[in-house]
Amino acid sequence: MTGRQGSGPAFGRPGPTFSRRTLIGTGFGVGLGIGAAVVTGVGSGSAYAADGRGAASSAQRRGHAFLAAAMDAYPDHGSIRLTQSYADQAGLFSTAFTYDNALAVLAHLATGTADGRARAVVLGDALLYAQEHDPVYDDGRLRQAYNVGPYTFFDGSLQPDGFVRADGTANVGTQFGFTGTAVGDMAWAGIALSALARRTGARRFLEGAVRIGAWIERIGRTDEPLGGYKFGVNGADEKLPFTSTEHNTDLVCLFGRLALLTGDRVWRERRARAGAFVKKMWEPAGGFFYTGTNDGVTVNKSPIPEDTQTWTHLALDSRSYSRSLDWAAVELAVLDHADRRNSTVPAGQTYEGVTFSSASLVANEDAPIAEFQPKPDRSGVWFEGTAHLALALRDRSGRGDEASARRLVASIERAQDLLGAGQTVGGHALPERSGVVSASSPLDTGFGFGYYPYRHVGATAWYLLAATRTNPLRA
Repeated sequence: MTGRQGSGPAFGRPGPTFSRRTLIGTGFGVGLGIGAAVVTGVGSGSAYAADGRGAASSAQRRGHAFLAAAMDAYPDHGSIRLTQSYADQAGLFSTAFTYDNALAVLAHLATGTADGRARAVVLGDALLYAQEHDPVYDDGRLRQAYNVGPYTFFDGSLQPDGFVRADGTANVGTQFGFTGTAVGDMAWAGIALSALARRTGARRFLEGAVRIGAWIERIGRTDEPLGGYKFGVNGADEKLPFTSTEHNTDLVCLFGRLALLTGDRVWRERRARAGAFVKKMWEPAGGFFYTGTNDGVTVNKSPIPEDTQTWTHLALDSRSYSRSLDWAAVELAVLDHADRRNSTVPAGQTYEGVTFSSASLVANEDAPIAEFQPKPDRSGVWFEGTAHLALALRDRSGRGDEASARRLVASIERAQDLLGAGQTVGGHALPERSGVVSASSPLDTGFGFGYYPYRHVGATAWYLLAATRTNPLRA
């Protein structure tokens, strides 16, 4: 969810979609219900994953082929690079979100292959480069997103650089305003770097993860009544007042990993602090988690998002809260097909899964999500969240969980086969039937942005994690 894309025009033109992290860059409140080149030694072919029971399926291989193509889209712009997050058709040009790239690292590692590991190392080193070559700050932060290739913006201005600008600084995504730093984005980058540290033994990855943890502790820690860690900073480096259940869930994993990898007990205390906030968001009567707080005092009770139900299970590893998976599976269930109002699913196709939040189910179908954007489909399937749920069900492994997870994974794989055909990255055609679109039809998240049927690194990476039974949030 940290990397979720949203809607909104740029300079009055149709096409571009904005992330909730864009709003961090511009200083608006988000996410809590208030409007809410070829690399040396890396193969160019798709990687192969294992699902814990045998060789990767062809669907998994095609998912990895998409991740490879999105990573290799700008071969003339240096070997230090990140992966473009969305197909060009999303209107975000060469934007590479930090969250999506962290997920790509984890998905590449899940292949268990030399190619996957090599690609993960390249992306990890690029995150470290961004951390060490920020154009303004030298405090361990990463930005919401970066540019990884040239493009001409909607106002006619040229963005000529790759990920590394001519002056050697990381190419921060200023044209879309992706200049703030969210705790959730930082946590996922730290999780990816800690995974690389464990897999490779390379000290640099652990050092980068520790710098991230230290930044979060310094900027995010709050002594407000509900506690936990705050949202982050906007593009002007102003602290944001919100506290997110999702972000603190991410920190349960990151701080737990840092405790194990460093042996420093201070990370255990920080993990406990983040975990205590998450547990305060639990609603025992309904069996779900709320989204967080806007002021550190009052729990924000609407909308209720999917990822606070599934990520909490993956991170907390506690049967005491596992009913949240049942809540998500039932209360956020959707079935999208061509007969649905505002559906963009072709005739004869049907997709099941979950939507983004409780608000998505009651979205205004008579109005576009944002100016110049299509009207939402209340039954649009959010494939990233559907993969969250499939993985969490497999992790819980209760009666019927595996059968439900297989149905959800099959729906995602059908979407990879049939949705998003003809889309490109960096102007280059993607391998056929590769990459999962973010949503089956336009959907309104209820947090001030939408998702659309564009092939997406984040959705594809989560599918691969679910297919390989890889829990990225287990410390």
